[in-house]
Amino acid sequence: MNETVVCVVGNVATRPVYRELPNGPSARFRLAVTARYWDRDRNVWTDGHTNFFTVWANRQLAVNVAASVEVGQPLVVQGRLKVRTEVRDGQQQAWASADIDAVTIGHDLTRGTAAFRRAAKPETPGRAETRPEPRPEPQWETPPPVDPEAQPDAERVLVT
Repeated sequence: MNETVVCVVGNVATRPVYRELPNGPSARFRLAVTARYWDRDRNVWTDGHTNFFTVWANRQLAVNVAASVEVGQPLVVQGRLKVRTEVRDGQQQAWASADIDAVTIGHDLTRGTAAFRRAAKPETPGRAETRPEPRPEPQWETPPPVDPEAQPDAERVLVT
């Protein structure tokens, strides 16, 4: 209920790791998010600090990530932020990790183009196909204006 939902824009830093688990497919990868700011003194854009997030995707999102995401690509990721801390053996300081349990992931189209392909829906065993018949596409285009001078004389109507 009181979750921290974030939307981050960054570059894929590691190859997605895909696994089939007992509770469904899972994929994870690291996302590098670098702040950029305008340096007035030098009159140029400058890179700031880079944060790294481990992005987790599950079920159909994991399948689509494995098929679509590669190292270096710019992504937009929205999901729940989870920060974990733990002390590892032989270390004095706690180790911290920032994870995002992704709800949606997409390519950043301000930096390139993408070709979308709808994923096939998995068949549910034992369930009959109950898909409705597709309806014809409506005519959204506006018809061209009718030029009364271009009509034949027989069809012309005089209004007086």
